[in-house]
Amino acid sequence: MGSLENGISLKRAASRNERNPFPARPRSRLSRFLLFKKLDYLQWICTVAVFLFFVVFFQMFLPGSVVDKSQDSFLDGKGLVFGELTYLKEMGGLDFGEDIRLEPCKLLEKFQRENKQVNLESSSGFNRSQHRFQYRKPQLALVFPDLLVDPQQLLMVTIATALREIGYELQVYSLEDGPVRNVWQSIRVPVTVLKVGPKEIAVDWLNYDGILVSSIEAKSVFSSFLQEPFKSIPLIWIIPERVLAVRSREYTSSGQIELVNDWKKVFGRATVVVFPNHALPMIYSTFDSGNYYVIPGSPAAVWKGQNAMNLYQDNQRNKMGYGPDELLIAIVGSQFMYRGLWLEHALILQALLPLFADFSSENNSNSHPKIIILSSDSTGNYSMAVERIALNLRYPSGVVKHMAIEEDVDSVLSMTDLVIYGSFLEEPSFPENLMKAMSLGKPIIAPELSNIRKYVDDRVNGYIFPKENIRVLTQIILQVISNGKLSPLARNIASIGRGTVKNLMVQETVEGYAFLLENVLKLPSEVAPPKVVAELPSKLKEEWQWNLFEDFLNSSFEGRSSKILNTLEEQWNHSRREKPGSLIAMDDSFSYEIWEEEKKMHILNNKRRREEQELKDRTDQPRGTWEDVYRNAKKADRMRNDLHERDERELERIGQPLCIYEPYFGEGTWPFLHQNSLYRGFGLSTKGRRPGMDDVDGPSRLQLLNNPYYRDTLGEYGAFFAIANRIDSLHRNAWIGFQSWRATARKASLSDVAQTSLLDAIEKRKYGDALYFWVRMDMDPRNSMQRDFWSFCDAINAGNCKFVFSETLKRMYGLQHDLNSLPPMPEEGGTWSVMESWALPTKSFLEFVMFSRMFVDSLDAQMYDEHHLSGHCYLSFSKDKHCYSRVLELLINVWAYHSARRIVYVNPETGVMQEYHKFKGRRGKMWIKWFSFNTLKAMDEDLAEEADSDRPKRRWLWPSTGEVIWQGFLDRERNLRNRQKETRKQKSKDKLERMRHKHHQKALGKYVKPLPEDIENSNTTQVTSN
Repeated sequence: MGSLENGISLKRAASRNERNPFPARPRSRLSRFLLFKKLDYLQWICTVAVFLFFVVFFQMFLPGSVVDKSQDSFLDGKGLVFGELTYLKEMGGLDFGEDIRLEPCKLLEKFQRENKQVNLESSSGFNRSQHRFQYRKPQLALVFPDLLVDPQQLLMVTIATALREIGYELQVYSLEDGPVRNVWQSIRVPVTVLKVGPKEIAVDWLNYDGILVSSIEAKSVFSSFLQEPFKSIPLIWIIPERVLAVRSREYTSSGQIELVNDWKKVFGRATVVVFPNHALPMIYSTFDSGNYYVIPGSPAAVWKGQNAMNLYQDNQRNKMGYGPDELLIAIVGSQFMYRGLWLEHALILQALLPLFADFSSENNSNSHPKIIILSSDSTGNYSMAVERIALNLRYPSGVVKHMAIEEDVDSVLSMTDLVIYGSFLEEPSFPENLMKAMSLGKPIIAPELSNIRKYVDDRVNGYIFPKENIRVLTQIILQVISNGKLSPLARNIASIGRGTVKNLMVQETVEGYAFLLENVLKLPSEVAPPKVVAELPSKLKEEWQWNLFEDFLNSSFEGRSSKILNTLEEQWNHSRREKPGSLIAMDDSFSYEIWEEEKKMHILNNKRRREEQELKDRTDQPRGTWEDVYRNAKKADRMRNDLHERDERELERIGQPLCIYEPYFGEGTWPFLHQNSLYRGFGLSTKGRRPGMDDVDGPSRLQLLNNPYYRDTLGEYGAFFAIANRIDSLHRNAWIGFQSWRATARKASLSDVAQTSLLDAIEKRKYGDALYFWVRMDMDPRNSMQRDFWSFCDAINAGNCKFVFSETLKRMYGLQHDLNSLPPMPEEGGTWSVMESWALPTKSFLEFVMFSRMFVDSLDAQMYDEHHLSGHCYLSFSKDKHCYSRVLELLINVWAYHSARRIVYVNPETGVMQEYHKFKGRRGKMWIKWFSFNTLKAMDEDLAEEADSDRPKRRWLWPSTGEVIWQGFLDRERNLRNRQKETRKQKSKDKLERMRHKHHQKALGKYVKPLPEDIENSNTTQVTSN
């Protein structure tokens, strides 16, 4: 552990003399020999005795023992930077700093397991090879709370520059604008400032292969990521702040569990939560869901150090009571408290003791060098221990001082002259306090630890001593300090160290994020994989992008996390007060408004009641039987329900020739849905429907949509099948259209001019029975190389689109396997429809759905088993719950081309129309026989007869996708209706017969109505007068 022989007081001998005040007897020759001749042996014995005394002493007073005796006094102090680690004491038997380290083994094993599984599936899972097409670069979205100047922006700009170089395309989103916008634009990264609505952010995050969110201040953006359809997008959340960890303890103690659970939900949404050091994931353990990861490295310490030099300078010494010429030595250590720390500090202080030999004759302590020990204990126990250690080592009074590390440790380091790293614990990364000291231009002395030796060269940019030999530290101290000042060599080494730390750990940071993205992102087959990080130019891995922030380096930044948390807490408390039934909500103004509204309603009800009473006396009320009353009441109830369902948009929609349905799933799509009468939303799930809108409830029309597997797999085709199922009860327009919400997000939806042009062409039947579409394949971002139809389909389906089409049509039509069953699609002469945005006559739409139902059934029969069990299919390189959707997206083109429909493109901005693939060029290429209505109708009736008659027990998708109708089924329904009609007629005859033979009771007598009393009196009076 090192030597304690120099400067040790013989405490036990002194104490013995104090207990025996009588004069001592003359010592014998043997005693004089032991005291003077064998001095080294006696010093060794005394050293052991002092060491044992220290052990007993520190077991009583130091924090390591306080954990056993009174842990709360040491661990539960408020305001500690690392007091958040107090939860670890509940685990039992752990010493701080020992065996506490974040090792994301499970996360790395998950990445390796998924990659291995994907390789196995792609190689042998389906006996089909998969191919990757490099049609576009991987897309990444970077989300920031603002674009103000801070070290995190410098970090992200450096990472983004490297990622662009290896093949990523980036897009920056920010909640607020700022001066860093110009920096992003200078490296050719587009910037968009988000307009955050009450509960929505209008961004289609599905356009990106991954999302990087910076800072907890961007928490409001997670309202979009927590909703469908954006829940499954890979998301990496970078958290450099520690303020939320401190605040979470206050939430728990004050009973704000709902707020803690809300943050847990946000942390759980992230695929990976990245921290810049190994301390943060430990203090954020409250929110840990197994997705924490550490990528060490950040320019924050250097940035803060440079600002601290300009901010504090000599003022801090005066505030702390030190003179400008005094030599100050700071001893820093690990970020955690642990039991062995006191002994390490004792060894460092012993090694510094020879420095004070020249000052032993002076009693004035102001002339001595001053030593400041920085640790994370602010309760006072450790301060007492440090003072006792210094006293036992015979340090002058007031020379050694203990200070607790708070948030602003830079102010203490800025006034020191020398920094010694006094912890022998192996750190997982380069210590942050050493980075701050080097950035402040202070010479550092550190033990030879692996993560320190990696960046510090002895006597080049710092000093290194072996932790096994403490005497080397004493030698270094005497070389660094001479005559009470730093030597010129030490100043030169500090200057070199300042240049070294400026770009420390850049390579680890860049390579860490590149490695993480490589494992997290699941790139589609049309995306080109990024290059290897080894191909990155060395300059981008060796320096932070300081040159882009030269104008901002002298500007100080303030932590805005506390303000953001305060705002979120106020919003949470406000929403809590607004909950119905909450006692907090019953304030005076609210109750007064209720009283006023109730008073007005009472007055109106009384007025209405008086009017009804007056009208009741004037109106002749027709009388009838109870059957008539009951029938009229039921009829009025039905009419009331019908009128309730029809709002203004539906009434306007009835008179239009076209209705465009917009299928959607989840609240994240709401900002992209239209609200005029031409459009109508179609909810693929009951939960995510828009309130107050007349959207169609898909699961109520088609039970298949209640199955999450088929709802995700079919996508928009679930809406096609649901609308075609008993279409007369829903759609009464001559034409029907569909538009993807993603087309609106891409700004490819129909403008007002285009809508008018389309409606005019439909009413005039300009192109007859045609397919109108307005989202082109050649303008799709996935088809940047302008490939033909089948090449594009292969690119987005891992090279197996043509194989899937061929095998599905063979199974559908019952063809032999050696026949070519791939319908030809022209490579030239026009473009095709993508993203399910088109319009058709309703009759043609039903024919297309009839074809699609059989196609989907054949496709599902060959892919369901493997895809449902493992989540993999040979149309994608990774697990994909939307396996069929990319093939089905292009199916409308195959059907329209080979069923002899005209294909017309509508410009979504101008409304100009252009017909593609005209009939003259199609002759001899169309498979009209296989796509004709008669062929499809015959196949449909055969399937319906099989489903109705045989009722096969095998798993069969087709009957669940719509109506099952064939001639026998219609005959049976007609016979059933006839039988029900005959039954009703027979019941009517029986009722009339009973009434005819009913026994009528004879009247008992004739009733004569008496005259009114006033008439009798008048008649009597007249007779008397005569």
